[in-house]
Amino acid sequence: MLKDIISSLRLKQWLKNSFVLAALVFDRQLTNLPAVQRTVAGIFVFCFLSSSVYVLNDIFDIQADQMHPVKKNRAIASGRISVPLAILLAIILAGSSLLWAWQLSSNFFYVCTVYLLMNLAYSKWLKHVPILDVMIIAAGFVLRVAAGVSLIQVERFSPWLYVVTTLLSLFIGFGKRRAELNLLAAEANQHRAVFDGYTLAFLDQLIAIVSATTIISYSLYTFSAPNLPANHSMMLTIPFVLYGLFRYLFLLQVKHSGGAPEELVINDRPLLIALILWGISVIVIFYLS
Repeated sequence: MLKDIISSLRLKQWLKNSFVLAALVFDRQLTNLPAVQRTVAGIFVFCFLSSSVYVLNDIFDIQADQMHPVKKNRAIASGRISVPLAILLAIILAGSSLLWAWQLSSNFFYVCTVYLLMNLAYSKWLKHVPILDVMIIAAGFVLRVAAGVSLIQVERFSPWLYVVTTLLSLFIGFGKRRAELNLLAAEANQHRAVFDGYTLAFLDQLIAIVSATTIISYSLYTFSAPNLPANHSMMLTIPFVLYGLFRYLFLLQVKHSGGAPEELVINDRPLLIALILWGISVIVIFYLS
């Protein structure tokens, strides 16, 4: 039972909550211990809050998941965790997360509340609306960044990072939809009604548009943000971003993976190395140059 409960929390998905760190890192406050402590606490709040959303989503999708070749093995879909127990688990996670959020900051609490309500609407209704479903997912990442901003006293946090976050999450979201559509093929709309509004060709067009604009917006950030080094050394991180995007496209279209982006980041060594090198270069440029 404990193992099934833990699996329902989707711990691998907690990697997404690293976006809360954006304000701390890119506002050059990694050496500010109180800001670090508040941000780390905020990450844990978002981890538990997002887990409550995953549990609720599994409850709403129980019938569709039971017909899915992979999701049918989830604890709630398979019946190993009863629906009443799952509801109780979601309430405990959401309630404790919001209480902790309020203790950290009222603004952080408001961001968390919006995130929870938005995802409830997504799980119940909006996930069935093509394009809007992925835009809601992207909004969740933007709210994570906003949550990090609300936890600390930011000085010169660039709004370009909101743009980059939005476009990058759209890129990943449309990629995930493509992987799911490719896996389920002709039976896709039986598993999720939203797939009636997608085709592989349409998703490839959306991915091409979003990937191009992601590269442009990140490049603009590297030489136009107010708190970057005057020598434009941040532009040296662009190749890592390019490789990461291209590698994801390779995995998506050649290797036919991408249905679980958080697992790709962990399991695909070239993609992980590119991400680590990008992170190291950002730290060196911001804090050691």
